[in-house]
Amino acid sequence: MSDLTLYGHRPSVYTRVARLVLAEKGLSYDYREVDPFDPDAKAEHRSPHPFSRVPLLEHDGFKVYETVAIARYLDAAFPTPSLTPDAPRAVARMAQVISIVDAYGYWPLVRQVFSQGVFRPADGLETDKTEFAAGLAAAEGVLEALETVAIKGYVLTGDTPTLADCHLAPMIAAFAAAPEGRAALARRPALSKWWCKWATRSSMRQTDAGFDAAHPES
Repeated sequence: MSDLTLYGHRPSVYTRVARLVLAEKGLSYDYREVDPFDPDAKAEHRSPHPFSRVPLLEHDGFKVYETVAIARYLDAAFPTPSLTPDAPRAVARMAQVISIVDAYGYWPLVRQVFSQGVFRPADGLETDKTEFAAGLAAAEGVLEALETVAIKGYVLTGDTPTLADCHLAPMIAAFAAAPEGRAALARRPALSKWWCKWATRSSMRQTDAGFDAAHPES
């Protein structure tokens, strides 16, 4: 049994961020599926997270939650291979990408476009077209900001994995599962080039929760 345990929910993009870091680090771990949306779940199916969220990592009795904290901890506790660049400017861009995703990207990319355009229809639920359209509109500014970062080449090159890649990839995978999302992504050459490399990585295949319907050609 591994001394690493990850509590998560497979459809959760943030759970996938943690799983990507673990995969890129080549770490074995025990995975426990919990449903943060089921208030009546039995104790063994509840998250030990104090706010009933996911993911949460336990390592040899040490518990850490919040996805950024989990990723940083794993990269520090298991330093090889490192997912943090050496150059200060690359470190800054890595942190910037993660902040962009959390502050501005998650809601339109995942909660609006993916949830309304992919997840709800797959569950037999009706799409809120107003929410979907609002997500596509808001995603434009996010993609433009990420395109600018990718063009500069400090991170998001697709060649040397960083925590920025692991944080962004699940969001783009969700967004690109919708045809309209793929079309918006295709209008950003640098970001698309990065995605073509990342979408086909072994770590992405390992962590696919069943929604990565369209992998771009490499």
